[in-house]
Amino acid sequence: MTFVYPSFLWALLALLVPIIIHLFNFRRYKKIYFTNVKFLRELQEESKSRSRLRELIILTCRCLALACLVFAFAQPVLNNGANPTPSGSSAVGIYIDNSFSAQNTVKQGPLIDVERMRARQIVNAFSSADRFQLLTNDFEGRHQRLLTKEDALTAIDEIKVSPAPRLLSEAIQRQSNFLSSSAAPVKRMFILSDAQKSTFNLQDCRPDSNIRTSVLALTPVQPNNTFLDTCWFESPLQQKGFIQKLHVRVVNDGAAKIEAGSAKLFLNGSQTALASFSLDPGASTEVLFTFECKQDGFNYGSVKIEDYPVTFDDELYFAFNASVSLRICLLNGRTAGEKNALTTLFKNDSLFKTEIFTEQGVDYAAFKRCDVLVLNQLREVSSGLLAELQKFTQQGGALLIVPPADGNITGINEALTTLGLPKLGEIDTATIRTDNFNERSVFFSGVFEKKQERVNLPLITRHYSLLKSNRQDFEPVINLQNGDCFLGIGMVNNARVFLTTSPFSDEGGNFTRHALFVPALYRLCFSAMRFVPMFYHSGANDAITVRSDEQGEEPPHIIKKDSSAGLIPEAHNGGGLLTVLTRGQIKDPGFYTLAFRGKPYLPMAFNYQRRESKLQSYTISDLDRIIQEKNFKNLSLIEDTGTDISQDLLLNQDGKKIWKLCLLLTLGFIALELLLLRLLK
Repeated sequence: MTFVYPSFLWALLALLVPIIIHLFNFRRYKKIYFTNVKFLRELQEESKSRSRLRELIILTCRCLALACLVFAFAQPVLNNGANPTPSGSSAVGIYIDNSFSAQNTVKQGPLIDVERMRARQIVNAFSSADRFQLLTNDFEGRHQRLLTKEDALTAIDEIKVSPAPRLLSEAIQRQSNFLSSSAAPVKRMFILSDAQKSTFNLQDCRPDSNIRTSVLALTPVQPNNTFLDTCWFESPLQQKGFIQKLHVRVVNDGAAKIEAGSAKLFLNGSQTALASFSLDPGASTEVLFTFECKQDGFNYGSVKIEDYPVTFDDELYFAFNASVSLRICLLNGRTAGEKNALTTLFKNDSLFKTEIFTEQGVDYAAFKRCDVLVLNQLREVSSGLLAELQKFTQQGGALLIVPPADGNITGINEALTTLGLPKLGEIDTATIRTDNFNERSVFFSGVFEKKQERVNLPLITRHYSLLKSNRQDFEPVINLQNGDCFLGIGMVNNARVFLTTSPFSDEGGNFTRHALFVPALYRLCFSAMRFVPMFYHSGANDAITVRSDEQGEEPPHIIKKDSSAGLIPEAHNGGGLLTVLTRGQIKDPGFYTLAFRGKPYLPMAFNYQRRESKLQSYTISDLDRIIQEKNFKNLSLIEDTGTDISQDLLLNQDGKKIWKLCLLLTLGFIALELLLLRLLK
């Protein structure tokens, strides 16, 4: 047995007062004279014996009443034996998992309400002298201080569901660091959570052995949730007036089958399409929306479903730019001519913004602005151009190298050597067709509607052989029927480098007049497009990469579409790119815009993270098994039986506090003393 306030035990010295009074009886007796004291003497002896017994009983009752009163003020605790509790006040940490999964229901009602109720019961199980730290998934600064009992109860009532998902290991580490700095001799930690498998990583935790930790797992009755996971377009490019196909993944994380679910597509504030789906328990499906992009520039859309009680993941926001253009930098060699196939293709399509230079006059500053760089039949490659090619591959994009038709490939081979690619060998003037290509290749994705059994293949009349190289990542995209490579691709730094072994001219064959020429060049250019996510996650540290030449001198801004909020994010320059970091500053989902110098540059959408969407939870037996496997000595489980857990906490965790019993015994001994004084006269 221990005492919460052992200093009150000094008051037991007050027991000396009734004992001293008993030992030194200060009562004065009055003498009465009798003529015959024969019978009186016997009566006197008998009365004296009875008086001493009565006084001893009354003294015992007084001492016991006084001792029990002192014990009541010292608050004795009967320990359970396994975890003895040190004496003194307590610093109690309570972690409430108020993530979006708290919208689910348990037997007693909504999970967040039950967590608040259990937290109040924990606080009420301690005394007013104890102090409490309240921690939620928000990790706010006000959680890093100790509260009185009254303030803790008030703070618990203010807890609401939060969009911030946290791993259990993060919460325990944060709370342990705070409690360890407390001077309180007794440190306790309570964890209230639905033990969701996606975030409750108990097996990865390292509980502080000096802090007794108790886990109260509140398992939902039947975790059902249907949510929108992600979305993507079939085509890498969206333009006004074109038909777009949007795929959306819907997941049924519940135990019930969805017979007739519906999803709605909204684009720029108007409902555009409707789709239906059915889902088996634990399955996922792709819902396809087909619509026409009617608005140029920035487009903002969302997909909605209806699901209860977890609703945070029932809407998926996305954004895209329908006026994207590719910047082409074309370097024509002397033998290419002014009107070659590449010049004609790039100049006549509004999708491309093309800058054309000759072999004799090149503006290297244009390399920083372009997405695709084409070396078309260059005879000479200067050292300055080689250095700029290295810089271009650092910033990303696509580089196409086309050899000249006259066999003068010295400059091209210098460039290939610098880039670490296979060099060109002897010229072959034999007429040969290209080999059958793989329509399922990533390079030709979306080009062919169906596989053709008999295809009119391009005819090549002049090509160069490729010398053997140790490079393993150079992949032929189109081969010739004799096994030679016609078009290959390799990664150099951050850029894709395409190499053709035949010139794009009439001397090289009919490839430039073939139906395959345009889609092949388009796919090559599309590969230079930087992947722009359709959405980001609120509360996360997402990285947004744009070209640094777009920035200017002013820092970038992220502005909400309705201009109700905005921030200046952290930004870093490097390799010709600007990386913008959100650092979790964007909390609310919805539509945003990345702007430079007050001009919108990139449409953005933010969604809540889907980590909390999968509601499967650990059972008590699962958690007990993990505790046994990890040998957590100072961590225990509290089973939620649906009743008040205050008494269970007192008995099973800290021991049973018996100050109320001491107070009742005090009143009982006082009553017994009064009864003895009345009856034993």
